[in-house]
Parts: sequence; C-alpha cells; structure tokens
Amino acid sequence: MTRKRNALPSLDYLIAFEAAARLGGFARAAEHLHIAESAVSRKVRLLEAHFGCALFTRGHRSVTLTREGARYFEAIAPPLDALQAAADTILPGGAEDTVDLAATHSVASLWLLPRLPRFHRENAALRIKLTASDSDAECLSDERALTILRGEGTWPGYDAELLFGETVFPVCAPAYRDQWPETLSVATTQQLDLIEVSSTHPEWMDWRQWLEGRGMGRPVEDRQTLFNTYPLAIEAAVSGLGIALGWGHLVDRHLERGQLIRPFGDAALQTTSGYYLLRRQGRTAPAAQTRVARWLLRESAARRRYGAGGEPSAPP
Repeated sequence: MTRKRNALPSLDYLIAFEAAARLGGFARAAEHLHIAESAVSRKVRLLEAHFGCALFTRGHRSVTLTREGARYFEAIAPPLDALQAAADTILPGGAEDTVDLAATHSVASLWLLPRLPRFHRENAALRIKLTASDSDAECLSDERALTILRGEGTWPGYDAELLFGETVFPVCAPAYRDQWPETLSVATTQQLDLIEVSSTHPEWMDWRQWLEGRGMGRPVEDRQTLFNTYPLAIEAAVSGLGIALGWGHLVDRHLERGQLIRPFGDAALQTTSGYYLLRRQGRTAPAAQTRVARWLLRESAARRRYGAGGEPSAPP
C-alpha cells in the first residue's frame, strides 16, 4: 500500500515546533533557529491548523505543551535527530563523532548511564564520552563540550538550561522497612540506620540539613554509615543497609522497579537548586554537540514532576 505523504506537515513547521517545545518558548526557539519570533509562532500555528488541535497553551509570557503537543514532541524528536544524523554522514566530517560530556557521579551513574544504550541505538554515528566527577573544576575544563552540574542556574561564561529540580526524600529497601513495621516514621528517624555521603560540597544536602529543615534535631552519628559517593550510598540502601536520602529523578528508576520505597510517604524537602546542562557562551556548537544537548533536554522534558509537597506525578 502506498503511504499518503500528503498527511505529513511541512518539515519547516516541525523544526520550529520541536525547537519551541525543547527550549520552552518561541523566543528561545527563534534565537536558536536564527529567525524571528513571529516566524516561529506562525509556523507553529500552521502546524496546529494542519492537525486541527492546539499543541501549546499560550500564556502572557510563556507557552506550555498541551497533552497532544507533549505526545507529538516525544514522537517526532527522535526522527528529527535521525534525519540530522543522516545529513551529518553526507556533510564533510560526517563520520562518527564523539562528544565529551561531564557530570557529577550521581547524575552520571543514576540518570545518564541507564539512558545511554537507547541513545546509542538511535545515534549509530555518534558517541558520548562520559566523565564522572564531583569536582566542578574537572567538569568545567576546556575539553568538556557539555556539562551537567548542580547549582542555582548561573555559571559565568555558560548558558544553563534546567534538566530537573531538587526534591529530596528518604528512601530504603522494602526489606529494611519490614524490619520496623511500627516505629518507622519521620519522628523516629534519629533512631534508624542512616546512610550518609561524605562530600567536599557543604551545600549538598545531608541528613542534618534534611532533619533540621523539618524542625528536627541532628542525626545520631553512631547510627550512620558513611560513603564517599552518592551512587554507593544508593546501592547500600538497595542492599537493605539503612535509609538514604533520595534525590527525585536520580532514584526514580529504583522506585519504579520496587528496589527502593519512600518509607515516610510524601515527606520531602525542595530547594531552589537544580541540575543544569551547561554550554559555553560564544562558541559555535558542532552538530554532534547540538544533537546530544537536544537529546538531554528531551529526556528532561519526559521526566516525572514532583509537587511542592514532594508528591510525584506521571511524566507528560
């Protein structure tokens, strides 16, 4: 059967829509595509007219994807990346490219690593060289094309785009919870086995900060087990050693698989910090780097959200 190609909208419309959805607005899409904001808006409206439905909800100074828009964005982003990859194989220098990406140990191990096999299946001619380090200086060294760091969103000389915010809540293995069927609660946290991370970053939340944030006293030191990296602490929690602090988005996979649970329900703390994708200002990004950045932002757009009280919601 011959496919009806006349059902496909203009590629120009798709590119404008994908950029606006990925970057979170028409103005940023216009800057990225080097066209006027009005041109982006017009192309998106023509795409909406083609399908007969709204893809964005337009606010006074912002736009958000509708349910239909979110589904369509998730569906078209990989094919657009594949088209770009096919073009890169024809253009000069289009052989296999490697993009140097740096991230903290926690993001590299718990958020990026599980996603890399799918990325490589979708981008056969592109490889990511991943460096994991909790040293900001190492992550921001000159050879890094892209970097993911925790902070408030401002790094001199870098453009920063938020991947996910910071929601922190206790997690443990179901087997550990079953050892304390009646006394396991926020009020009795100090009596439990707490898994802690030793870090050179005093601004990263620990059990003392989490408990004080909920109006409680300091944890009992002799009930703590200390690890030097966050991924090790999470593995210890999965093994039933005690209760660790779980960062939303970093432990989502363990929660979905039932390896970890939230023993205190929705009890959580949210901060003003987040994890950001950093790109150097004033540099022309190679096509390979742009593709990796777009993929990271697409993965971010598909994440679950956590409400102000720490309760999770389904991804869009």
